[in-house]
Amino acid sequence: MHISDFDYELPEELIAQQPLSERDASRMLVLDRSTGSWLDTNFALIPEYLRPHDVLVLNDTRVFPARLEGKRVPSGGTIELLLLREIEPYLWECLTRPARRLATGARVVLGNSNFYGQVVESRDNGLRVIRFESAEPFDRIIDKVGRTPLPPYIKRAADSVEDRERYQTVYANQRGAIAAPTAGLHFTARLLQTIQALGIRIARITLHVGYGTFEPVRVDEVKLHRVAPEWFSISEVAAQSINQARNEGGRIVGVGTTTTRAIESSVASDGTILSQSGLADLTIVPGYAFRAVDVLLTNFHLPRSSLLLLVSAFVGRELTLNAYRHAVMEHYRFYSYGDCMLIL
Repeated sequence: MHISDFDYELPEELIAQQPLSERDASRMLVLDRSTGSWLDTNFALIPEYLRPHDVLVLNDTRVFPARLEGKRVPSGGTIELLLLREIEPYLWECLTRPARRLATGARVVLGNSNFYGQVVESRDNGLRVIRFESAEPFDRIIDKVGRTPLPPYIKRAADSVEDRERYQTVYANQRGAIAAPTAGLHFTARLLQTIQALGIRIARITLHVGYGTFEPVRVDEVKLHRVAPEWFSISEVAAQSINQARNEGGRIVGVGTTTTRAIESSVASDGTILSQSGLADLTIVPGYAFRAVDVLLTNFHLPRSSLLLLVSAFVGRELTLNAYRHAVMEHYRFYSYGDCMLIL
C-alpha cells in the first residue's frame, strides 16, 4: 500500500481550534466493524456501549510545557524549540525552527531568564541535540518559560491558560508527554465513576507521547514506515486488571492509539498482557494482526499519518475512509480538540 491511499479531503473549518466548554459534550461516531455500519451519537453515551467485565485502559501520561521560544546569541534571531527526548540531565533532542539558524555550536537564550542552550549535534529533519544550562532545576525552569505544545494545526498566536488544563486528561499523572493522548480528553471524573459503577474495570498505563506519534510519514510504501520508540510502562496492577477482564469474557477497550500501541507491545505468547517498562517500538500498519485490543476509542486523525494507518489496520482502509468521509459530511470536529470515534 502507498501512503497516498490514506488521504482524504478535509475542509479547514472542521479542524477544531478550541476545546468544547464541557469535555464530554463532543460527538461520537460509533463504527461497527462486524457490519460495516456506523451511528452518530454523543460521547456522554459511551457507557451504553460498554459491558460488565470490560476493561477501559487509559494512558495517564501528563503533557509538560515542552515548547520554548528564545533568541540566538548574539544575533538575536528568534528561534523555537520543541523538547522531544531527554538523553541525560540537561541534554535533550529537540525539534528546532528555523533549523538553518541552529548549526552545531550555536547558542540560544530562552525566555527572559538565565536559561541557555548550545547545539552539540545537528541531525536531519530539523532535529538538534542541545545542552541546556540553568541555575534552577530543569523541570522548574521549563514550567516557568515553556508553553503548552499545541499541534501546529491549532492556529493561535499562543496557548492560553485554559490550554494548560484542557490539553490534559482529567487523569493525567505521569509527566513526560509532548502531546496529549487526545482520545482521553473527552472523559470527566464523573463519567469515569459512572463507568466503574457499571462493573467495568479501569486500568491506567503510561506511554509518553513523543515525536514518533505525529512525525510525518516520509516513505511511500506503508510497510516501510517506522514509528520512533516511545517510553511506556504497564504496572503489575494494570496488567492483572486487563488479564482478569479478558479471563472473565470482557473486552479490552483501548482509549487512544498510544494506549493501543503500549498494550499491543506487551502481549505474551499466551495472549496475556505483561507488566513491563521500556520502549514501545511497535509500528502498526494495515496487515498487522491485533492480539489484545478489542475496542478502540480514538479521535479523527490527519491524512497520511501514522495514527490513521493504525486505525486503518484495526478497521480496514476502505471502511475507515468511508467513515471519515461521513464525518466530514456531518461536520464533525477533527483532530486533537475535536470529536471522537468508538470502534467496536
